[in-house]
Amino acid sequence: MKKASKHLITSSVLCLALAIGTSWAEDLARYLKPGHPDVYTVVKGDTLWDISGEFLSKPWLWPEIWQINPQIDNPHLIYPGDQIALVYVDGQPRLQLRRGDAGRTLRLTPSDTVSLKPQIRSTPLESAIPAISLDAIQGFLVQNRVVEPGLLEASPYVVQGEGERLVLGAGDRVYVRGTLSDSEGFSIVRKGPLYVDPETNEILGREATYIGLGNAVGQEDDIATLAVSSTREEIQIGDRVLPTEERRVDSSFFPSAPQGEVRGQIISVFSGVTQVGQYDVVVLNRGLREGMEVGNVLAIYKRGALARDRIANETIRLPSERAGLLMVFRTFEKLSYGLVLSTERPLAVHDEIRNP
Repeated sequence: MKKASKHLITSSVLCLALAIGTSWAEDLARYLKPGHPDVYTVVKGDTLWDISGEFLSKPWLWPEIWQINPQIDNPHLIYPGDQIALVYVDGQPRLQLRRGDAGRTLRLTPSDTVSLKPQIRSTPLESAIPAISLDAIQGFLVQNRVVEPGLLEASPYVVQGEGERLVLGAGDRVYVRGTLSDSEGFSIVRKGPLYVDPETNEILGREATYIGLGNAVGQEDDIATLAVSSTREEIQIGDRVLPTEERRVDSSFFPSAPQGEVRGQIISVFSGVTQVGQYDVVVLNRGLREGMEVGNVLAIYKRGALARDRIANETIRLPSERAGLLMVFRTFEKLSYGLVLSTERPLAVHDEIRNP
């Protein structure tokens, strides 16, 4: 009896799995874009988002349809000259990678006339294409960051420039009050906005706006000398000094849908205004602790306007309407940076973000 029950349960689970698989395959086929190519050749300037849009009406479904080629080194990296082919595996649509010359590796060995130990060097001939255009976000990938409240206030700060100069930039030396620990380099940052969750009033972090880079060349008591190597804008008295971040910059992430339900807001925009447009960088009140991942695509909903219900004699908020898409490109513990990919109507701070 137990064997029969176990067999029945196993069969039921198998049938359910097959049913789900069939349904999912049908869903994916439904999202293939009309007129999609059978084969697409990657060209310089392409982004993964652009290529996804060639095949799928919902580009964030790319990970669900991507077929890993185990015989290819780094099959997640795509280079100009590679070909993306649409195939069907067990009746399910899949995209496969066919490596072109740019993504191949050079294998160099010594010539017969030189007696050296054979060695191999593997180097891509061209850089892999990014997920989205890096022009708008390059500085945010490697420079701007969010820190815990209070960190900047406790950090070393610029007190004066060499020769009492007030205009400070690359090539100058500045004097810093505080001890600079051993480090290969330091970031000069300025205190940016304090981010507060509009729903809970929780403090999410402080923006540390990047100003420049420098190297410590001296320390006497609590005064350090910093040689400035590069700047994005003029250094000011009171700017703070932090060790440079040690982090891997990855622009080859895949567009993807979030794993769980997402409900949040746009809480700031870096253009310096409250209105949000295409290719603006925005700050979201959702981060790693809420499961946000680099590459997640989110729908933007225009927050519904307030209206007066004259019958009930009360103010009500109208339903929010879908108005755009964004992609998360950097995550912190309590918030994230996103790039607005498309807009269907004017957007603003406090508009909502949801699953796509």
